Amino acid sequence: MNEWQPTDTPAPALDPRKLVGELKPFTAVHTGRSIWELTATLVPFFALILAMLWAVSAGYLAALLLLPVSGLLLLRTFIIQHDCGHGAYLAKRTSNDWLGRMLGVLTFTPYDCWRRSHTLHHASTGNLDARGFGDVDTLTVAEFRALKPFQRLMYRIYRHPVVLFGIAPAYLFMLRHRLPIGLMRDGRQYWVSALGTNLAMAGMFAALMAFFGVGATLMVLLPTVLVAATAGVWLFYVQHQFEQAHWDKADAWKFHEAALHGSSHLDLPQPLRWFTGNIGMHHVHHLASRIPFYRLPNVLAAYPQLASLNRMTIREAFKPFLLTLWDEDQRRLISFREAKATAAAA
Repeated sequence: MNEWQPTDTPAPALDPRKLVGELKPFTAVHTGRSIWELTATLVPFFALILAMLWAVSAGYLAALLLLPVSGLLLLRTFIIQHDCGHGAYLAKRTSNDWLGRMLGVLTFTPYDCWRRSHTLHHASTGNLDARGFGDVDTLTVAEFRALKPFQRLMYRIYRHPVVLFGIAPAYLFMLRHRLPIGLMRDGRQYWVSALGTNLAMAGMFAALMAFFGVGATLMVLLPTVLVAATAGVWLFYVQHQFEQAHWDKADAWKFHEAALHGSSHLDLPQPLRWFTGNIGMHHVHHLASRIPFYRLPNVLAAYPQLASLNRMTIREAFKPFLLTLWDEDQRRLISFREAKATAAAA
């Protein structure tokens, strides 16, 4: 099947609701391809991790230079887990769930807890009245101005890149995921998910420490997870925090429009597109989340008008870091500086 290649094709008006129906053929799971993608990810990941553990335990610390590669392979593992959560990777729901739970041990992510919050994220993306579910906290200009000075300072600190991409990934994957935070009263299954994942992780760490030592295990595994977590948080951020993002109040919010226009197309070069499992084609994913990640390029090949919609390059993907507030009048994300200038001109 043909796969998408970058073009300058303009994007005519699209009917998101109609497009959902047209994309249904792409949701068909190819089990053989899924198994191959899993194998092509986990075999090099395990081989690299074991080689690094052996090298570091023997004193060859230069092996740690390979941490970016192991981190990116773990990120790809998370993308497969992500597809399992959407029921998009294997033919049966139970198969998706059990594969997702096993991969969650590697990614430090309790699968059932994550799937619940991620489902809510998909159901509320771009809805100003349903914020707070698996997204980056975003205030409107009016909400920010209504805060007390200390609250404004806290929001500024939270939205600073050092916090979002330096502290938040470690907090999220090392600490927050250890308990079913936000789901503690929503049923036993989320406690089982979090604590079961913790127990399996403890067993994994104990086994590796027994073979390679405590120091080598921590020096290899923890930075690998942090690389994957940081890259993942950055991807998630630019997928929904960009100048052309789409937000509305609940009474004007429409799911399909928000899915397509509220998600970006991060056009990454190879091999980054491979390592990230095509998740940069996020507008297509949000519109039709049952499409396996390896079929997303086929969608852009069939619908080239989608390629330029909300497109940004890797260089442009660092610009949204300054966009921190939603301006309901201009209907776009703006920076603190722009908000201040607007207030001064009013």
